[in-house]
Amino acid sequence: MTNFEQYFSILHDARQQGKVLHKLFDCVFIVVAAVISGCNEWDMVVMFANHREQWLRKFLELPNGIPSVHTLRRVIGIIDPVQLERCFAFWTRNLVRTNSGVVAIDGKTARGAIRPGEDRSFIHVVSAWSSKNGLTLAQVKTDEKSNEITAIPELLDLLMIKGCVVTIDAMGTQKEIAKKIIVQKKADYVLSLKGNHPILHQTVKDYLQDALNSGFEHLGMQYQKTVEKGHGRIEKREFYLLTDITWLMERKHWHGIKAVGMVVSTVQEKGETRGDTRYFITSLNAINRFSEAVRAHWGIESMHWSLDVSFGEDKNRTHADNEAENFTLLRKATRNLIMLDKKNDTKAQSVNTKRYRASLSEEFLEQVMIHNVMNMDIDSL
Repeated sequence: MTNFEQYFSILHDARQQGKVLHKLFDCVFIVVAAVISGCNEWDMVVMFANHREQWLRKFLELPNGIPSVHTLRRVIGIIDPVQLERCFAFWTRNLVRTNSGVVAIDGKTARGAIRPGEDRSFIHVVSAWSSKNGLTLAQVKTDEKSNEITAIPELLDLLMIKGCVVTIDAMGTQKEIAKKIIVQKKADYVLSLKGNHPILHQTVKDYLQDALNSGFEHLGMQYQKTVEKGHGRIEKREFYLLTDITWLMERKHWHGIKAVGMVVSTVQEKGETRGDTRYFITSLNAINRFSEAVRAHWGIESMHWSLDVSFGEDKNRTHADNEAENFTLLRKATRNLIMLDKKNDTKAQSVNTKRYRASLSEEFLEQVMIHNVMNMDIDSL
C-alpha cells in the first residue's frame, strides 16, 4: 500500500454499493495522476487515463475499466469535503514534521467556480502552508472571504504546529485566534494590523511612526534591513520590532503578545519607486524571527500563483456539488507530490517542467507519485 493510498483509501463512499462500477479510491488516484501529468480539465483527465490504463493497473484494479468524465465528476463531487480535508491534513502531517518554521495561513477564491446564473465566486478556501517545506498542510472552505474568521480556528484544529510561527493577514487578527495559537497549539504568531481593528491599528501606527521620527534606538527598538535584487527590480525591506509595549493599553486583550512590529518596503523597478508600510502584533521578541516570519508569509502567494498559472485553477469552471472544493484540494495534494520530488536531476526543475515530464514518462510519474514519498527521509525536509 502506498503512502497516498494509506490515507485516501479510507474515504467514505456514499454511493449505493450494488450499483458501484468504479472504486472511489481508483477515481481519486486517476485524478491525482492525471493532474501531475499536466491535466487541468476533466476531459483531459479521462484522456490521460485511457492512454495510461496499463500503467494505472499496476496500482489499481479498475474492474470495469476507465470511468467516464461524467462518472469521475460525480464521484469526486459526492466525496464529503470535510472528510477529504481531514485525510489530506493527516497525510501531510505524516509527510512533514511542522515543529519548526513558519506556517502561513491565507485565503484564496476559486474565481472560475461560479454557479450558473450567479455573479459571485462559489468557494473561498483558507489554506495553511509550510514555508520550510513549500507544501500545503491543510485547507478549509468558506462561502465568503468574511467567513475566514470562523474557518481559521477549524483549520488550526487540523494542524500539529507546536513550536512554529503562524502568520495570518488582517482578516484573521482576532483575539480568540491569537489565544488558540498560544494556548492550544503551543505556537507563536505574527498577525497583520489593518482597518478591521482601527483603534489598535492607529495606536500602533502613531507610536511607531513617532518613534521612527524621533530616533528609535533609545527606545530599544530592534532593526533589520534586507535588500533583494533581480530582474531589474530592487526591493528594500526595513523591519522594526518594539518589545516595550507598556504604553499599549490593548495588550491585555491579546494573549501572548510580546511586541509590535513595522515593515517598510521600498521597490525600485523600471525607473519608478513605490513604498508600503505595514504593522503587526506578535508573540515573538526577536527581530530575526519576526523578519523571517513576515518574509515567509509572502511564500503562500507563490503557492496561489502556482495553482492559477500552472494548474489553471482560476480558469476551471467546476462548480457542481462538492466538485470545486474537492478538486482544489486534490490539486494541492498533486502540487505537494511534485514539490516533494527532490531527486538531484529534477529538484531545480519548475512545476510545469515536472508536469510535462510526467506526461511523457511513466517512470517519472511513478517516481513523483509513489517512490519519492515511500522512500522519503522526512527529517531531511
